[in-house]
Amino acid sequence: MNNDLIHVCLADDDADDRLFFTEAFDSIKIKTAITVVNDGVELMDFLNNDENSKPHILFLDLNMPRKSGMECLSEIKQDSRFNNIAVAIYSTSASDRDIEDAFVKGANVYIRKPNDFEELKRILNEVIALNWQYHTSGLNRENFVLSI
Repeated sequence: MNNDLIHVCLADDDADDRLFFTEAFDSIKIKTAITVVNDGVELMDFLNNDENSKPHILFLDLNMPRKSGMECLSEIKQDSRFNNIAVAIYSTSASDRDIEDAFVKGANVYIRKPNDFEELKRILNEVIALNWQYHTSGLNRENFVLSI
């Protein structure tokens, strides 16, 4: 990505996780505009509103009320308006089934939420620095899960 502002969206129902995430971005000083939504319904309302800037990268929690991350992922990948959004599953789940489902449904990367602030900063730096076109062109299950 270039030096322009990077639009990031986080969909997560946990207030502490949202705060942890935004504070990590603030501390790594990457030029970002961060939008935070509380659940899948808010996410899809945000994305479907043409007045909002579409994010470059969406960090999507799987376990949310009203509409799950998997439901959102399916809707996003079926809508051509969202083709340029990289979707990073950002979840506490490490289940093989969740990882496989996210991979099959078209997520770009799977990240298990770290508990350590420094580790979160490292991961966010790495995700933002990824060349998404290269990363997704040869996507396979081995490079789908971002190693923590």
